[in-house]
Amino acid sequence: MNRFRMYQVYLTCFALSLSAVAPYTITYFAVRGRCGATRIMLADQGQEWKEIVVSFEDWMKGDLKKTCVFGQLPKFEDGGLTLFQSNTFLRHLGRKHGAYGKNDCEAAQIDMFNDGVEDLRTKYLKMIYQEYETGKDAYIKDLPNHLCKFEAVLAKNKSGFLVGDSISFADYSLFEVLLNHLVLSPTCLDSLPALKSFVDTLSARPKIKAFLDSEDYKKLPINGNGKQ
Repeated sequence: MNRFRMYQVYLTCFALSLSAVAPYTITYFAVRGRCGATRIMLADQGQEWKEIVVSFEDWMKGDLKKTCVFGQLPKFEDGGLTLFQSNTFLRHLGRKHGAYGKNDCEAAQIDMFNDGVEDLRTKYLKMIYQEYETGKDAYIKDLPNHLCKFEAVLAKNKSGFLVGDSISFADYSLFEVLLNHLVLSPTCLDSLPALKSFVDTLSARPKIKAFLDSEDYKKLPINGNGKQ
């Protein structure tokens, strides 16, 4: 083996050793918030990660904010790769861990449904942070009109997942949003059997169940303003 080839092998081994000891890292506030689905996905995929918790006081100092591409958290690190935007985290993990469909058509559908989940999440967050006292009842009343779209998809796809016959990052995203809505309105899935079965099935997956039962999960509020 020549000297150049030996150097290549050394670099490969060094990179592998780094990836083995460097877990994913989430930098965020002490809240489930925008990292809820990412944490659930990591847990279900058997991945380890570490958390860097940022206090509001430290964030207001501005030093960390200056290093964030869009001036906001969460931040996700995978070795030397630093990402922002929570849906980007999910897509990245989906590609790495086989949760992005089996072909381009399935991947496109997964993107579509994840965008649909994001639309619902955005409406939910607007209510939580801007209209909780004045708009909560109206939001809950209108909720079936939003959830019925996902109900129809899951009722049609008998696998129990949004796309194909295996779990995708869009499933984790929908699951996490539904958990939040069940806190807001415990009866919101009573007339939606496919969605109720979806939540029950994912909740029973051993690694998800263990994570949801953990203190690391339970101790975090859903939203930063304490409303849920």
